[in-house]
Amino acid sequence: MSSVGEVGDRPFILVSGIGVSSHYFEQLAPHLMQFGPVHALDLPGFGGVPHARRAMSISQFAELVGKAIDDLGLEDPVIVGHSMGTQICTDLVAARPELTTLVLISPVIDASARTVPVQALRFLLASFHEPFRVKLLAVVAYLTCGFGWFFKILPRMMSYPIERTAARVRASTLVIRGEHDAVCPRPWVTQLSSVFPHAVDVVEIEGAAHSVMHAHAREVAGLCVRHVNGARARHDDVGAEGCDDASIAVVPEAPKQEISLGAVGAAKAFVDEVEGAVIEFKGNRIDDDRLVELGREQQAEARARGRE
Repeated sequence: MSSVGEVGDRPFILVSGIGVSSHYFEQLAPHLMQFGPVHALDLPGFGGVPHARRAMSISQFAELVGKAIDDLGLEDPVIVGHSMGTQICTDLVAARPELTTLVLISPVIDASARTVPVQALRFLLASFHEPFRVKLLAVVAYLTCGFGWFFKILPRMMSYPIERTAARVRASTLVIRGEHDAVCPRPWVTQLSSVFPHAVDVVEIEGAAHSVMHAHAREVAGLCVRHVNGARARHDDVGAEGCDDASIAVVPEAPKQEISLGAVGAAKAFVDEVEGAVIEFKGNRIDDDRLVELGREQQAEARARGRE
């Protein structure tokens, strides 16, 4: 588990998707921590955490997240899930009515396309629109996780009926998708949001793909905070533009920050980041926390230089 921030109105619990780690929230967490403490969890078998003896169900993952909330002594944290993490968070909130705020980022699996070949193709299409950093995180995470564990959990994710569980959710819910997210298409998001017993805010961020909370962290954090504060994501009050489906607010992509680093400096930062990822992977494989931390620090420093 990675935690940042100490004070604020509401704590946040972040749960990532299949195979990946809390690293996926590395851009989002700093934007949220100014509003409350942020706890990004690593699930068993992912992010260097030891595997369980047997494949775990979505509900069992949800129980572990609930235990983490209890162990941290958190009272009604904001529950945020991405990809398979949305299944876990939905299951958790459905079982715990005292949790009042839920954010689903790129929810899966589209009920009309619950086959591995279709989802693999959709994931590939979405990946073309992901930044290099997300692709690097995915490669390192999947290698760390191991394909044996990944393919044990995959059937659980593919078969989990999130739309049925959603019908039991009483929490205030926000659903976020990226414009280019083929894994989480607009019709599916519309269908899923209609199942919740209470009104759901549904937002699409322009220019984003499946890992929308990474490359578009500012936009996602802003939407999360607005939702927590009870502000509905409407077309006329989030700067949203027109959209084919009136139930979905479309948020324009925030201007990208200019990079003044020269070609040589940018190349050096790129190489250092990849090297840091390799060091982290090696540390996870041999269970050396010192190497893991060293690799993460090198990646963070390289990314900071790449943004100069």
